[in-house]
Amino acid sequence: MPYRILNTDEAAKYLNLSRSDLDRLVKDQEVPFERRGDRVVFRRRDLDGWASQRILSANPKRLAEFHRRSTEHAGLESNAILPELIQPDQIAPEIAAKTKPSVLREMVEFAAQTGWVFDPAELVESLQAREELCSTGFPGGLAFLHPRAQQPYRFEVSFLVLGRTLQPIYFGAPDGQPTDLFFLLCFKDDMLHLHALARLCLIAHKTDLLAQLRAAPDAAAMHECLIAAERAVVEDLHPAGKAA
Repeated sequence: MPYRILNTDEAAKYLNLSRSDLDRLVKDQEVPFERRGDRVVFRRRDLDGWASQRILSANPKRLAEFHRRSTEHAGLESNAILPELIQPDQIAPEIAAKTKPSVLREMVEFAAQTGWVFDPAELVESLQAREELCSTGFPGGLAFLHPRAQQPYRFEVSFLVLGRTLQPIYFGAPDGQPTDLFFLLCFKDDMLHLHALARLCLIAHKTDLLAQLRAAPDAAAMHECLIAAERAVVEDLHPAGKAA
């Protein structure tokens, strides 16, 4: 979505909400917005951070509903998407970082090895800005690193990388526990970014993926665990004969 300032209908579509739901959030001042005379408008940059944090803190039922709406509203895939986004060479099972700033740098350095990151330094700065807004840590020792706002010029293609640190890092997760598994979401499209984030959060909630990733001996095994976990969640969301 190229527009930086959205009206209410555009914002509702972007957030996969009904107009009435967004009106309620505005009334209760639970979503970032501005008033310009009689008009309510939304800055896409502010919505990006709000929406991603809402997904990270959502329970499985709300995640599933967001996922359903994003599939319908944006025409996104309800079947497996991870095989197109991540391969074994995009998984680093031995990240040496010991601090939050160093894991951001090392994950970007690893992502840059794909050749798809146009400006690694700018990406690090954007990740830092997102973490200053609110940690992307997730319960269970997982984090979903991503820029504060998705920009089509930042990456050549949309992709994921996954890193496993040699020792857990205190990353500001809501359960107060350290983090050792880090996804870096690199997306050209904001709607696909939120859809993929919701899918990954659902997988983390509904499967034993985190324990499997920690036990896997290498990148190839970690990739197999990830693909199998997504397959199980997709089959649960869209039983045979009902998948789009």
